[in-house]
Amino acid sequence: MARIEQFSRGHLQRTSLHDPIDATYYTYEVDGRRLLQINTAGRSDSVMPGKVSQSIQLDEGSALQLFSILKSHFGFH
Repeated sequence: MARIEQFSRGHLQRTSLHDPIDATYYTYEVDGRRLLQINTAGRSDSVMPGKVSQSIQLDEGSALQLFSILKSHFGFH
């Protein structure tokens, strides 16, 4: 479980399409800071389906970085 502070661009040698999963997001405020939390759960065929396997948080700064990345990569306006 982690709060992302900074995004850095990487380069993959090999790429693949991962299996689809569902994610749940939460928005809340802690000490005046607005946060977005995204939890992903194991696949339905995993040993513990539905158990949270990853959880990341974005604050305003990292959300703005991600927004910029998404606009650039996918052409969002």
